[in-house]
Amino acid sequence: MVEDEGAPVVVPQAPVAAVPEVAVGRRTPRGARFAGAAEGGEAVEAPVEVVVDAEAGAAVAGVVEELVRLRREGRTGEAHVLLVEIARWPAARFPLLADRLQRAGLGADWATLLWEAASLPAERLVAAADALEAAGRVADGQQMLRQGVARPAEEIGAAVLGLDAEGRGREVRALLDAYVSVRTPEEAARSAGADPSRLVPLLLEAARGVSEERHWDLVHALRVAGFTA
Repeated sequence: MVEDEGAPVVVPQAPVAAVPEVAVGRRTPRGARFAGAAEGGEAVEAPVEVVVDAEAGAAVAGVVEELVRLRREGRTGEAHVLLVEIARWPAARFPLLADRLQRAGLGADWATLLWEAASLPAERLVAAADALEAAGRVADGQQMLRQGVARPAEEIGAAVLGLDAEGRGREVRALLDAYVSVRTPEEAARSAGADPSRLVPLLLEAARGVSEERHWDLVHALRVAGFTA
């Protein structure tokens, strides 16, 4: 790699015709919210389209080159600022970022990028996780969601209400699937406070998809918290 101190982070190039590292098309339904799809039953969700923009290849190559340079020069603070910036990039670029960072020996930077992306707004968080899973990086997508639902219970409740109001049921279920899987029933119950009539049924549906035990644990936690379940 030739070092160029004056090069911008993203090097403009002609649009790339294809990005082989990223699966472009429909993802295979996975998880409890797709129950029955594999057996030929009716799938709960419509498949997700993941489309990579034409500038993705050049943008990712440029930013990885810049990160390599910053790490080589020991400029860790600037490298972290750059990772925070690219965490806000289009969701479809995440699989390509993962591949190129790891090829460059920057696996630790990919882990940091996953962590930074976990603070994205709920709809963008789910979109990025979808893109990773569609490209076969299921573990990365699930990790991003698990880290993303570590935010306060009240914030989860507000995010779910916002998505539900926009009719984005798939995003609601993806977020709550991760939420009720990794948070305690008591924490999940607290998230229902903003609007119990809307949130309690959604939480219970997600918990039932995890297991019957988790469902009844959540029923108990909701009742203790004063909600009808």
